[in-house]
Amino acid sequence: MGLDDLLARLGRWSAGRGPLYVLLAARLRRMINDGELPPGTALPADRTLAAALTVGRSTVVAAYDALCQDGRIVRRQGSGTRVAPAALKPEPGPAGDTASPLFLHLLEPPDGVIQLACAAVSTAPAAVTEAYATALTYPIAGDIGYHPAGHPALRRALAERYTRRGLPTEPGQILVTSGAQQGLSLLARLFLGPGDRMLVEAPTYPGAIEVFRESAAVLRSVPSGAAGLDVDALVHALRERPRAAYLVPTHHNPTGNVLSNLARRRIAEAAAAAGVPLIDDEVLADLGFAGEVAPPLAAFAPDGAVVATAGSLSKSVWGGLRVGWVRASASLVLRLARLKAVHDLGSNVFAQLAAAELVGDLDALRKERVAALGENHDRLCADLAALLPGWEFRPASGGQTLWVRLPYGDGVSFAQRALRHGVAVLPGGSLDVSGHSDDHLRVPFLADPGKLTEAVRRLAEAWRDYTPAKGGSATLTSLVV
Repeated sequence: MGLDDLLARLGRWSAGRGPLYVLLAARLRRMINDGELPPGTALPADRTLAAALTVGRSTVVAAYDALCQDGRIVRRQGSGTRVAPAALKPEPGPAGDTASPLFLHLLEPPDGVIQLACAAVSTAPAAVTEAYATALTYPIAGDIGYHPAGHPALRRALAERYTRRGLPTEPGQILVTSGAQQGLSLLARLFLGPGDRMLVEAPTYPGAIEVFRESAAVLRSVPSGAAGLDVDALVHALRERPRAAYLVPTHHNPTGNVLSNLARRRIAEAAAAAGVPLIDDEVLADLGFAGEVAPPLAAFAPDGAVVATAGSLSKSVWGGLRVGWVRASASLVLRLARLKAVHDLGSNVFAQLAAAELVGDLDALRKERVAALGENHDRLCADLAALLPGWEFRPASGGQTLWVRLPYGDGVSFAQRALRHGVAVLPGGSLDVSGHSDDHLRVPFLADPGKLTEAVRRLAEAWRDYTPAKGGSATLTSLVV
């Protein structure tokens, strides 16, 4: 793409709030995501683009650096700056297979590959069919079907569930969304603008990282590795007043850690004192092996604190329902509902009615789900210990994933090798904005025990065949769940 063409496509990139480098990076990121700048496209040199845009060279350098950190571009001495590959590109195997271990399992599922890149339930329980059958008998006369904040039946059911958990909640404090991912997107749109600082854990849920980057926020991180969240570092970072903070305090994705009640109270009080909104991702909260469900952060927040609790049925029941929610103050829910109305006028009514039935029986469904997860977890831990004794991990107390550290090499280059052996795994670098998890993998234990054993066997074969990549790891850009 020529310089003149690029300038025309950039358009009014500087119209907005925030530093110029953030606005430029945001516009280029969107062009890359939308396919306007395909993988491999050469970008102008720093000085060339700066002169054409009539900005300082430091603006272009900072924008390119931000895109490098995102994995959107690559910069190499002698070959310039180019748009990064869209996903991992492993060496062709015997059958020429170059499938990505990321989103191809949703778009073009490759034959014969065991998918461990996505932590999602693969089979809907019978209760889902039964709930839909009940929903179809619900009287809908006089209802146009548009409920931007959510259908009243589901809002009531969710409010009652939070109240039973010790967090008094009214239906007006519930916003129903098309999965928790939409809830995070709406919260990002409400809270964040270009250049705003967003505080996240490192590592954390990669879908949240993508959402916040789409808002052109500047991500700041605090460590949350195998030893758990560094609460002191988080409290210190909150005092610097970021625009908002995102946490997964219960069965953390990917480490599986659970914050103590004392830590929750300290964080909630520190955020309230600094005036920083908290986003509490509770999607995995129901998946504790011991049957416990830790209180949400909002239960510890002082009066007047801004805490938005995101939840979903995707992990405890089935992702295909596409039913999630945000629990917050009534005023915040109203503002979010106005944003959602612009997007879709409200979620599917029959899915919400079915979800209301499921929420009423969620404790029984959760026990069944957790029992299966516990069995799978134990099998995965045993197989890893037997076949890959050099890999380091801590057994989880719940959730869906193990956070595994490789004894050498990096996650991206190993994922390339593993794919050639018929198993797709997620490299840790895609979950960590600090860049400190390149030697990790996120390994879910959602598949049935037999498939998990076969997956570990293939991983062990790949490990014996593995040689660390030279000159750094490959680039990773795709969204995973």
